[in-house]
Amino acid sequence: MKSFRFPLVASFVLGLAPLVPALAQNTSLHTRINKLAGETEQSVIACRRDLHEHPELGNQETRTAAMVAAQLQKLGIEVQTGVARTGVVGILRGGKPGPVVALRADMDALPVTEATDLPFASKVTSTYNGQKVGVMHACGHDTHVAMLLGAAEVLSKVRKDLPGTVKFIFQPAEEGSLPGEEGGARLMVKEGVLTNPAVDAIFGVHINAQTEVGTLKYRPEGTMASSDVFKIVVKGKSAHGAYPWLSIDPVVTAAQIITGLQTIISRQTELTQDAAVITVGMVHGGVRNNIIPEQVELTGTIRTLSKDTQQKIWAAVRRTATNIAESAGATAEVEIENYAPVTFNNPRLMEQMLPSLRLAAGPEHVVLQKAVTGAEDFAFYQEKIPGLFVFVGGMPKGKKPSDTAPHHTPGFFIDESGLTLGVKTLATLAADYLTLKK
Repeated sequence: MKSFRFPLVASFVLGLAPLVPALAQNTSLHTRINKLAGETEQSVIACRRDLHEHPELGNQETRTAAMVAAQLQKLGIEVQTGVARTGVVGILRGGKPGPVVALRADMDALPVTEATDLPFASKVTSTYNGQKVGVMHACGHDTHVAMLLGAAEVLSKVRKDLPGTVKFIFQPAEEGSLPGEEGGARLMVKEGVLTNPAVDAIFGVHINAQTEVGTLKYRPEGTMASSDVFKIVVKGKSAHGAYPWLSIDPVVTAAQIITGLQTIISRQTELTQDAAVITVGMVHGGVRNNIIPEQVELTGTIRTLSKDTQQKIWAAVRRTATNIAESAGATAEVEIENYAPVTFNNPRLMEQMLPSLRLAAGPEHVVLQKAVTGAEDFAFYQEKIPGLFVFVGGMPKGKKPSDTAPHHTPGFFIDESGLTLGVKTLATLAADYLTLKK
C-alpha cells in the first residue's frame, strides 16, 4: 500500500472534465435523488434518535440489526442476516444489467456514559471487560445506519433506472470486539460479504462533529491511518524498594523504553512524507510502593499512513525495547498486532467520483482534507476492491471545531440537519458509479 503524496492531489484538477458530461446524462436521476433524499429527512432523523437512545456494543447489535432488516424488507430489498454475527446485508437489483456497488454503515456503539441533555440521550448500561459501563453512540454510527437506510429508500424508488445492483452492508463491531472474539469488517470480508454477487467498488461515509454541516471532506490515497496494538513485557528482578541495587528494575527500564519509543517518531521517521504516532496508553506493574516488581507491561497503539512506514516502525519498536532492556540487564518481549490497515482511497476511483461529491454537496462545499491518524476498519474492504471513504459534516453552522466535543467522548453531539447530505451522497455515488461502469 503506497503512502500519500501531496503532488497527487493537484492531479485531481485534471482529467475530471470528460467525466462531467457523462454524469450530466444523469441529470433527471440526480434531480429525483435530491428530491427523494429531502423527503427522507424526518424519517432518517427519527431512526437516528431511536438508535441513539438504544445503543448496542460491538457484536451485540441484535435490536439494531432487527430494525435494519425489517426496514430493508419493507422496501422490497433482499435481506441476509447473521452475517459476521449480527451484520445485515441488503441487495437491491436495478432494472437494467450492470455492475455491483456496495454502500456500508457501521452499527456499534461505545462503552461511554452519555453526558448530553438530549431528550433521546442514552441511559443504557452494559458490561465491558468485566466492568459496568454506560453505552453511547459517541462516534456517530447511529447516524451512519440512519443515512444508509435513507439511501436504501431513495435508491429503491429509482431502482428501475439503475443499471446494476446495490449491496447495502450494515456492519457490526467497527470499534472492535472483545478479546477472543472476531468481528467487524475483517469478519464480514472473511464470510464473503463482497461476493455473491461480487462487488466492484464500495463507498462509505463517516459523520464528523468538527466539520460544518453541508460539507464533504475527502482525500485520495492514505486517508486514515493503520492501527496496530503493541504490548511490551519488561522482565527484571524483584527487590525491596529500599535496596534497588539488588534488583533489575523493570519500572525504570519501562520508563526508558517509553521515552525511547518517542524518538522513533521524532528522529527516525520522515514526517514530511508520512504522519505517524506511537502512544503508550497503559502501564501495569507492581502492587506496593516499596516493592520493585518482577515485570512491567506496556500497551499502546501505532498509527501510520503507509505500509512501508508501518513496517519500519514495527522493526524500530522491537529494536528499541529489546536493546534498552538488554542495556539494563532486563528483557523485553514485544508483540504487535494489526487492528486495521490504512484507509486507502483508490486514486482512480476518487478521480471518477469527485464530480459526484460536488453534485451532491455543491462544488464549494467539497473540501480536500489532511490525513487523519484515527483508524477505520473500512480499510479491510479497500484491501480487496476499490473503495472511497469520505466525511460528512455534523457540526452546527457557525460553531468552532475547538468548541465541539470530540468523537468518543460523553458530550459528543451531531447536528441532524447534516444527515440529508449523507443520504444524498451515498445514493448519488451508487447511482453514478453504476452509470459510469455500465
